[in-house]
Amino acid sequence: MNKNSMSALCLEMYNRGKPYLGVIFLQFGYAGMPIVTKAAINQGMNIYTYTVYRNAIAALIFTPFAVFLERKARPGMTASIFWNIVLLGLLEPVLDQNLYYTGMKYTSATFTSAMCNILPAITFVMAWILRLEKVNIKSFHSQVKVLGTLVTVGGAMIMTMVTGPSIGLPWSKHDQAAAKADGAATYPQQDSVKGALMITAGCLCWACFVILQERQRLAVTLKSYPAELSLTALICMMGTIQGIILTIVVEKENLAIWAIHWDTKFKAALYGGIVCAGLGYYISGLVMRQRGPVFVTSFDPLSMVIVAILGPFMLFEQLFYGRAFGAITIVIGLYLVLWGKSKDQPSSKSDDELQAINQEKPNTNVDAKIPVRNHDHA
Repeated sequence: MNKNSMSALCLEMYNRGKPYLGVIFLQFGYAGMPIVTKAAINQGMNIYTYTVYRNAIAALIFTPFAVFLERKARPGMTASIFWNIVLLGLLEPVLDQNLYYTGMKYTSATFTSAMCNILPAITFVMAWILRLEKVNIKSFHSQVKVLGTLVTVGGAMIMTMVTGPSIGLPWSKHDQAAAKADGAATYPQQDSVKGALMITAGCLCWACFVILQERQRLAVTLKSYPAELSLTALICMMGTIQGIILTIVVEKENLAIWAIHWDTKFKAALYGGIVCAGLGYYISGLVMRQRGPVFVTSFDPLSMVIVAILGPFMLFEQLFYGRAFGAITIVIGLYLVLWGKSKDQPSSKSDDELQAINQEKPNTNVDAKIPVRNHDHA
């Protein structure tokens, strides 16, 4: 084999492997988010100001790209589009993120990462109720989707209610008491039920965020606003403004929470805004255009595995057999839903046609009804 053939073969292998490299990098980035955030929460970070700074950083990242890259594609603002953006900014950047991180405060990074895999099941049920998802109960793949939803819910209940004995990982021998002695961390009281309810409520808000975009797209509301970067920047800005209002209402005159220092808390906001919102949005968009949302979502459990390995090592968290079994059950349910959803895609279309369809759809795709869990989206 000559050098040209070898180069062509390597280039072809690289092109085929790019989507896999992209989603693996994406999951490592997402895995770092709960670990970094949980470390900041343990040091007393305020949840409300964290989400404000995080969304403000994301807005600063997206806005320059939106201004220059979409200056010709960006349509004028209408009252209908404005109020839709207000509602989208409330659902995800404000309600979802505050509920998600509050749930993390009462549990652990591993628990939170595992619970988030219930999102596709919640979105599927909501889409079914609103008739955005067609379910033929006589069809085998529809039965699998329903079964996967039930399995996912069952796994979430197991994680919440069953603890079991601790898994004696060699790198988790230090307990939280030892961690407290080593530093100034202030570990919140663990409450798996309260935390699970908060995380589930956050996933419900995220599912509403996804469903709302789909209903608006079908109603030709946001379809008339094709500038995706500009739309994302506007949602981040609106989320920042609404987050400031919420923080002022909840925290009132506690001005100390707004202080910015170069510490773990501020680094967590930078990480969330740059890695998860900036790079995460860009990479997931590229991969979804090439391989579709089901491909991206099928790698979501990888971040949970990474967090499960690094969480005990970096945060002195304990892993328990009951919760590990519940997490595995959730993943099984997730893949059942994904498998059933993949069979909904028309097999008669060529790859070029499917790619064209994916390019026409918004990044948060509910035609496939399987959202990418980018908590960390905006």
